[in-house]
Amino acid sequence: QETTRVLTEAAVQGKVDPLEGLKENIIVGRLIPAGTGGMIGRIRQVAGHRDELILEERKREAVADGAAAVGELMPEGAAE
Repeated sequence: QETTRVLTEAAVQGKVDPLEGLKENIIVGRLIPAGTGGMIGRIRQVAGHRDELILEERKREAVADGAAAVGELMPEGAAE
């Protein structure tokens, strides 16, 4: 009875469960996250996040470098 109430409330509130644990996957009859496949997926996730951070940093640097270059090209007093 408690499980039904919890699941009903979660469904009404639109909650999402990624089912990453062993018990959760066994309960719903899915392949369990065991062995090397689970670790490879986690490594890919971490690497993807790292790559996004690197790209964002490079974009910020490019914008800053571009602004500095524009400032160098402006004649003195033109910006005032």
